[in-house]
Amino acid sequence: MSDTPTLEASASQLGNLTQFLIWVAEQPRTYADIMEAWRTSCPRLSAWEDATSNGLVDLARRPGGDAGAPVATLTPKGHAWLATRQARPFATER
Repeated sequence: MSDTPTLEASASQLGNLTQFLIWVAEQPRTYADIMEAWRTSCPRLSAWEDATSNGLVDLARRPGGDAGAPVATLTPKGHAWLATRQARPFATER
């Protein structure tokens, strides 16, 4: 059994999710930053929802900085999933 996290999604959804995780990995992002940059009403472009429901990002309040605003960071599962996607960027999962 593999320790590599997998998700069922289309190639376009995986690409969008990968871009989102790379963006979050660059630095912790506030929820407001995420909603400004990634909010969508299109169910096919649900990077934020996919990332949170699959445990790839964690949103928590942190002491100090930005008045304790919730900050999203990658979880260990998110880091593992992103590393796998970056190692084989054009492979689709099913």
